[in-house]
Amino acid sequence: MEKLINITFDDINQPGRVVYENDLYIQVQDPEMLQMYDYNFIQFKRLPSLVEFKEAAAYLRAYHFINGQNHVKFYFSSNEKLTSELKEYFINMYYCFSYLELYAIQPDQFPPVDDDFEIEIQPVSNENFQSFIKFHYEKDLENGSEFAAQKRGMNVRNFQNEKVMQLIAFFNGIPAGTLDVYIRENTAEIDSLFVRPSFQKKGIGSMLQKFVMNQFFDKTVILVADGEDTPREMYRKQHYQYLGFKYVVMKIF
Repeated sequence: MEKLINITFDDINQPGRVVYENDLYIQVQDPEMLQMYDYNFIQFKRLPSLVEFKEAAAYLRAYHFINGQNHVKFYFSSNEKLTSELKEYFINMYYCFSYLELYAIQPDQFPPVDDDFEIEIQPVSNENFQSFIKFHYEKDLENGSEFAAQKRGMNVRNFQNEKVMQLIAFFNGIPAGTLDVYIRENTAEIDSLFVRPSFQKKGIGSMLQKFVMNQFFDKTVILVADGEDTPREMYRKQHYQYLGFKYVVMKIF
């Protein structure tokens, strides 16, 4: 199997916009999505010392506080493990820390998926957009009405963006799952793959992915998975290649 050596975390879609940068890190902020932690963060260019991290954390906490945000989030440089000093500090200061894993696959390497007449995958269009929006809004309400409203705005903007394809899966005519695809010249990134719990283990996630493989057969399909979550095992079984990791740290005040 060909090694996908040229794919890195730099190929992953980065939400928000850069509002500040220095030699140590890049700060990303999205004024329209202040409640989405993934859109407001600091990305370190190299592994910081404990002193450097404390200074960056104090800066970001103050910046977010002014904007009414109650979190700080940090992504660390790719394929660098945290020092024991940093880990001990995160534990003592009640930071949550985990890691992300980068995966990629050539579409023709994806395992065969049997068609199921009960499952229908559709690109989001004017005809089914309201079903897509309603499905997401009901799920996002679990994180509060303000979050759900901001997420709705993001879904509308993505719908209007020709570089994003939104998919919705129906099970016997009922909305059951969704997926976003960020399209670049050489890659198609799978993001926000979600299947409603009552419809899981029916092959819906695999059929959503298979649609992407068929649609973007001439691109490398990429995605990021939580390194401590079960879907990563599914991706490995589906012949995705593991390409690296990145630590992420967050604290909610």
